[in-house]
Amino acid sequence: MSGVENPVSPFEVKRAADLHETPPEARWLVETLWADGGVGVIGGTPKSCKSWLGLELATAVATGTPVFGEYRVPQPGPTLVFLAEDDLACVRDRLDSLASHRGLSLDDLDVHVITAPTVRIDIEHDLRRLAKTVSIIEPRFLLLDPFVRLHQVDENNASDISQLLGHLRTLQRHYDTAVCVVHHTRKSSSRQQRGQALRGSGDLHAWGDSNLYLTWTKDGLELSVEHRAAPAPDPVFVGLDDGSHPHLALVEPDETEPRKLTDRILDDLRSLSEPITRTHLRARLAVNNARLGDALTELEELGRIQRTQQGWRI
Repeated sequence: MSGVENPVSPFEVKRAADLHETPPEARWLVETLWADGGVGVIGGTPKSCKSWLGLELATAVATGTPVFGEYRVPQPGPTLVFLAEDDLACVRDRLDSLASHRGLSLDDLDVHVITAPTVRIDIEHDLRRLAKTVSIIEPRFLLLDPFVRLHQVDENNASDISQLLGHLRTLQRHYDTAVCVVHHTRKSSSRQQRGQALRGSGDLHAWGDSNLYLTWTKDGLELSVEHRAAPAPDPVFVGLDDGSHPHLALVEPDETEPRKLTDRILDDLRSLSEPITRTHLRARLAVNNARLGDALTELEELGRIQRTQQGWRI
């Protein structure tokens, strides 16, 4: 053993007063909703419009338009999205609706869609491909929906989940991009502890710089926010506006009472001049495929709608 030790360099340090100060306008990706360069979760029970909310954020950041027409995007830029449970036609339809609602065309959206059938952040090769894609697109916002489709580890295993979230944190820091994952909450959740209702390891809650929660209450679909380093705004109520350009919108509590699916189908078909396929109708209404099938069958048996080779019509 040699008596000569290798020299060790100390860590770099600065006095607190010399640290870089973030100007207020650069602290938000979306004012009061999402921290600039922050990681976090959109959480909610199934069919609570989580994907619509994720795409609303992605569209707003990509176009520089406010989320819900209310929450400003100070520094817009390209966004990158991966929706594992929606086919590409459905993703296109939703983005088209969100653009049209803003008075824009789909070509105006600087939104990039990962078209691979799977993305697995527990596989080194996929993780490297994702990092390479991020390095090329340089997105301000990366949406991965849902978290459960990004891996095959035990979501209750804190060590495994912590490692996956560490990969996403490294991605965020290296490429200076906000990262949002969509995740389910348990059906029985406490109003005061939204984050603790996230399914699986508690690391998911602790990981987030900004987390958004969609929760069905007696007054409607409530959107609540929490931040690591900023006060949370008051909760608001949102609802899916299923008009000619479906989009998630701020609503008053008494306007969020769910309408019957059959009525929504009839209203939507009446607004169209041509038949529509079941896939496109499902995307417009943002409903479960099985529920949609049952409602279509019911209306067809009643003679209210017709199925043609081109799709469904009044």
